[in-house]
Amino acid sequence: MAEPKTKPTDQPVAEFIDSFSDVQKRQEYWTIYRIMQEVSGAPGQMWGTSIVGFGKYAQTGSDGKTNDWPLIGFSPRKQALTLYLFVQDLPEASSLLANLGKHSVSKGCLYIKRFGDVDLPTLTDLIKVAYQNAVKNHLS
Repeated sequence: MAEPKTKPTDQPVAEFIDSFSDVQKRQEYWTIYRIMQEVSGAPGQMWGTSIVGFGKYAQTGSDGKTNDWPLIGFSPRKQALTLYLFVQDLPEASSLLANLGKHSVSKGCLYIKRFGDVDLPTLTDLIKVAYQNAVKNHLS
């Protein structure tokens, strides 16, 4: 049986974030890190090679297997900054998404192509809503 690729590792988050040569991008990733750490009250942890996650819960996949997954997290990708936030169908998130700025959403992910295109206080509120919802649904 194969081990899941995306699981907590011992790689230091600082090492990962500081490995980006683009100073502006690095600052943006640290900003997201600090927001998620403050909201969750948990230190960030690397999941696999490119996801910074906060907290964890047991997720059961369509195959019936249970794996740990972060309650919230982010991953710098080539096309966009991916935030792992389940907000798409949350009524309390709809007005926040409408006021966020340029972004796209899929099930479980929020994509930001340019950090400067989003309103940071709105993004912070959205992360809070996503985290509270994740705790309520997965840890209660």
